[in-house]
Amino acid sequence: MSARDDLQEPAWLRWLLIGAAVLVMAALVLLPLLMVLGAAFGKGFGVWLDSLRQPDAVAALKLTLFTVAIVVPVNAVFGMFTAWAVTRFEFRGKHLLLSLIDLPFAVSPVVAGLCLVLLFGSSGWFAALLQHYDIKILFARPGIVLATLFITFPFVVRELIPLMQQQGADEELAARSLGAGAWTMFRRVTLPNIKWGLLYGVLLCSARAMGEFGAVSVVSGHIRGLTNTLPLHIEILYNEFDSTGAFAAASLLSGLAIITLILKFWLEARHGDALAKSHRRH
Repeated sequence: MSARDDLQEPAWLRWLLIGAAVLVMAALVLLPLLMVLGAAFGKGFGVWLDSLRQPDAVAALKLTLFTVAIVVPVNAVFGMFTAWAVTRFEFRGKHLLLSLIDLPFAVSPVVAGLCLVLLFGSSGWFAALLQHYDIKILFARPGIVLATLFITFPFVVRELIPLMQQQGADEELAARSLGAGAWTMFRRVTLPNIKWGLLYGVLLCSARAMGEFGAVSVVSGHIRGLTNTLPLHIEILYNEFDSTGAFAAASLLSGLAIITLILKFWLEARHGDALAKSHRRH
């Protein structure tokens, strides 16, 4: 009997563990999702559509997509540059920078929102400067974008750092030795090697940006039609006992999440080997 057979668990135990995992996932993920969809469409498709056509719902959806449209490209660009700096150069404070990258994972989103209040609030550090130039950060779109940027920053860079460490810098050094400039080297060598890990990080960043609640709730002010994203809009409708509208908006947010999940599965199916490299050191 081979060593592989010696380590192989009995069939009944394997199926028991698989069944338990499927049962837990169905109870914690699939069942709530089905309940949300059932409540959203319980009164018919017309009522669901009318709920999403309400001005506040449309404004919340637009603000959510607006935030994602800014946050994802910014995090993608800075994530690439940060990963490049960490993996290609040695400098003082490198370990501190790596710790700061993980800070949004360790800090509660509500605490992140409160930090923005301390910085940009009426009694904050930059209050006088903002008032002098009549710039509004809190209770406006800039505050929502900043809060979402902070929360979602690690997703792209943490996908790219292990991948770039595993690939090494040999191809880049070869390109430089042949006379390629920094931009040409990045565009023709680095970017093609990291593109699938980058796309994976972008998908994770997009999903988190669409569903962010805690930090955005602190800085938004909950102004209907102006500073409510979809998660905040759902909370307000639910607190007002408008369950139909709340579940309709929740179903829309769930639909966006499902689309992201489908893209993630497709990406893993088509480019699983490239993505596996980016996770070996996680």
